[in-house]
Amino acid sequence: MGEPVLGRRRRTAGPVWAVTALVTCCLSVPAVGASVTTGGADPVARTDLGPVRGVATGHTELYQGIPYAQPPTGSRRWRPPVRPRPWTAVRDASKPGPACAQLDETGGVAAHSSEDCLYLNVTAPRGNRSERRPVVVYLHGGAFSSGSGSDFDARRMAATGGVVVVTVNSRLGVFGFFGHPRMAGSGTYALADQQAALRWVRANAQAFGGDPGNVTLMGESSGGASVCAQLVSPPAAGLFHRAIIQSGSCLQSWPKNMMAPGLDAISYWAPRTAVQARGAAAAAKLGCTGPDGPACLRRTDTGKLLALNGRFVTPAFGTRALPTDPVKALRTGAFQRVPVLQGNTRDEHRLFGSLFEAEKPIDDARYRALLATSFGERTARRVYVRYPPRAYSGRSGSPAALAWAAVGTDVGWVCPTLAADRLLARHVPVFSFEFAEPNVPDFLGVFPKGYPPGAFHGSELPMFFDIAGTSVPLGPAQRKLSESMIMYWAAFAAQGDPNRAGLPRWPRFPATQALDSARAGISRTDLAAGHHCRFWAARP
Repeated sequence: MGEPVLGRRRRTAGPVWAVTALVTCCLSVPAVGASVTTGGADPVARTDLGPVRGVATGHTELYQGIPYAQPPTGSRRWRPPVRPRPWTAVRDASKPGPACAQLDETGGVAAHSSEDCLYLNVTAPRGNRSERRPVVVYLHGGAFSSGSGSDFDARRMAATGGVVVVTVNSRLGVFGFFGHPRMAGSGTYALADQQAALRWVRANAQAFGGDPGNVTLMGESSGGASVCAQLVSPPAAGLFHRAIIQSGSCLQSWPKNMMAPGLDAISYWAPRTAVQARGAAAAAKLGCTGPDGPACLRRTDTGKLLALNGRFVTPAFGTRALPTDPVKALRTGAFQRVPVLQGNTRDEHRLFGSLFEAEKPIDDARYRALLATSFGERTARRVYVRYPPRAYSGRSGSPAALAWAAVGTDVGWVCPTLAADRLLARHVPVFSFEFAEPNVPDFLGVFPKGYPPGAFHGSELPMFFDIAGTSVPLGPAQRKLSESMIMYWAAFAAQGDPNRAGLPRWPRFPATQALDSARAGISRTDLAAGHHCRFWAARP
């Protein structure tokens, strides 16, 4: 067999939300073809649908483009995923399947993306398949509108951690979260896809040396929010046994004009009725009304529907998948009783703040104006006093720009995650972290000159993955940190606790551990104090 092709980088554009999606899911690196060195005979795994042939790559076996559902196209568009038809001949699994349909920088259908996209990829350590290793199922980020599971090369994580890693595609944007009064499952098709992938893992993990009774669901950004959604989704009960949520707490939300210039306030979740009302309005504009409306929509061109992408990027509650708003579900304890590892990066919002700085440099006057737009004049004055630009002087970059990014990090990311930790910890073991490594290379290429990225949103991902064929150049101390983080994550996947011999102790929440290369990899930090969470909890 030829060498496998790993996921290629795609750009996303269009409305401001799509620009946010671009940077959120780390998809701004130019397309890079990836090749790997094969290592011996190509391995074959026998799934419950048929045999697949992957590629032996050093210490791992890699299987790509395995279907876990039939293509959700034609009459299956906006319907629950359907089990694939079985096959008898050995299926080639050396190349990834298409990414789910998404926009490119011109507003058209991105190359290498398609509605026929319900594929997953398995990376397993080489060796005895009877070992029953822990399984980590990874859900990618991308504002629910862009990205692909195959963008994340898990060979390093699988080999170092001794875990089987499964990366998943699920429907995005208008195809994953559309709603209509005449459509069952409105606003939750992507969540149904993820559950179908988990059922596939339960049926087939053993064929790759994995333990179907020890599955960890892991995700970052909107992928982390997807993990939280599955935590509170009754149909997902029993499909996974631990949860890792990176920068994707159920409680996260952002004021208007906070995520990108001109963007409305954002929450991860929306009522089913609101999603269906938006869908009915969109259908009317497309001329798809009356009893034939859903059939008409299912005949509509992919590109025309992708033009609606920015309106359909929130999972719907009041549905079978999400009976209750996930925020309320956490507050009332209505979630699965599984251990949770959850955290953020220290400077999450530097990435989004860079959009404002690139548009127009942030000086004191603009900083005050941005605060007023997001919070109103009265609260903005209090926020300015709490986050004065002078507190960020003496560092590289504009003090006002760094203050604006710190506000966004605290109000939208860290403090909601800390609140979620407290709610979860009432019922399950919680392990809290803050990724604080300040010098990860700018592998996105989106930061303006002179603007320090810090530990930006997504900066922890190179600790686990090579991204779309690009190996981020980590220094020796960062490589050691990467190894430690993989070992912590793998221990959590194995036993629901990240502690293991040879690594510094990681106590349960309410302790939070900072992860960076300068402090022996891990040390305790006070999130509430460091991110002004008491101030935000008391804000009017």
